[in-house]
Amino acid sequence: MHLGPSELILNEEGRIYHLNLLPEELSDLIILVGDPQRVSRVSQHFDSLEIAQHKREFITHTGWLKNKRISVISTGIGTDNIDIVLNELDALVNIDLRSREVKKEKKQLTFIRVGTSGAIQPDIAVDTFLLSHYAIGFDNTLYYYKSDTVRFPEIERAFFEHSKWGAHNSKPYVVKCDEYLRQHFLEEGVVNGFTGSNVGFYGPQGRHLRLPAKDPMLHEKLSSFSYENRKLTNLEMETSAIYGLSAMMGHRALSLNAIIANRATKKFSNHPARTIDDLIEWTLNKLIAL
Repeated sequence: MHLGPSELILNEEGRIYHLNLLPEELSDLIILVGDPQRVSRVSQHFDSLEIAQHKREFITHTGWLKNKRISVISTGIGTDNIDIVLNELDALVNIDLRSREVKKEKKQLTFIRVGTSGAIQPDIAVDTFLLSHYAIGFDNTLYYYKSDTVRFPEIERAFFEHSKWGAHNSKPYVVKCDEYLRQHFLEEGVVNGFTGSNVGFYGPQGRHLRLPAKDPMLHEKLSSFSYENRKLTNLEMETSAIYGLSAMMGHRALSLNAIIANRATKKFSNHPARTIDDLIEWTLNKLIAL
């Protein structure tokens, strides 16, 4: 299938449009961070830096740490940005940018999200690490794709029934991380979580400053949901799209969260920057052994 200029958009240098990258500038092992300033906080640990590209909120550093070539890329906030980033990263390795044809032999990428999150269960301590085993997306990104094979409809139905989800809201979907990566990263002290990915930080997560809530019970509905003794553990804004798109494209993905707030206990970390730096170092050490 030939992809026209309006579908596969490249700049004058033949770089993929938003990320401003060429295929050879990307590693197969990719750390995703939301905050552009967090890219250098990861790459400062590299033994050498090979590539540094920047366009809009998308910053990419590719370098070497011991025997691993690693790319770290900022996505910005939200599943809409994830839709851009993952599609363009997949295009870099699985589409011939010159001929605009999909390659017959597909390459598998590994995505590790390193981000912050807020817990919604009282027993999850601030400053701990949480691995997202499952994710429920409160956006509708996956419904624009043929996503039936990567979703868990029985959990989706249970959530609809529990929450009495409004017809005016986006229909939630449930997806799962790559099991190989989960087994590698899961260790004592790391929470095996079920993450909610919201479409906003305030109203969609049950926070309200001046605007009144349409559903005052939203936070309680989220925190009280349980499926086969698996409760929703935390809220953020990217994981569901990362898992769903990765699975459909044949890539591996895992989301790692530094818990810097607990909505149930009303606590916030006294040192959030140190907690995310600790997560970065721990993640890189685990990647070296991958």
